[in-house]
Amino acid sequence: MNLKEYIREIPNFPKEGISFKDITTLIKDKKAYKYAIDKLAENLKNKNIDYIIGPEARGFIIGAPVAYALGVGFVPIRKKGKLPGTTLSKTYKLEYGEDTIQIHDDAIPKGSRVAIVDDLIATGGTVNAIIDMIEDLGSQVVSCQFIIELTALNTNERLKQYDINTLVQYDDKE
Repeated sequence: MNLKEYIREIPNFPKEGISFKDITTLIKDKKAYKYAIDKLAENLKNKNIDYIIGPEARGFIIGAPVAYALGVGFVPIRKKGKLPGTTLSKTYKLEYGEDTIQIHDDAIPKGSRVAIVDDLIATGGTVNAIIDMIEDLGSQVVSCQFIIELTALNTNERLKQYDINTLVQYDDKE
């Protein structure tokens, strides 16, 4: 299945010069959504994952059903101030700004094997911040799975040491 047929591109959002890849058109289609979730889960099925980590908000939509398919726990990464209890925070740069994300400091037992699942990887800022937090908690990032990769943004070099998988790639000509 060609998932690009189900992804809507919105020019100049959230700011001028950005071509936003909108997965709401993919997730509303039951066959495309199931296909994407099944493919991501298939990529992880033999990796002995304990938890799926999904960043707010689209990572919840993608990560939670992958966790369910694998029969493992799901841990949300939230924007600052959204989690009750004690948290670990990380501030990082985006393609068009800066953000802070948090995880409960007791969300993942030390030594856990986790996979990060989200809708899109661009420069790698968000996923690098998540990796830092997971490793600070004493756990191992086994894999990172995304529906979309923006290849023209040259994902951070640091991520090359991790198992990264994407279902759809866009370059700067698209």
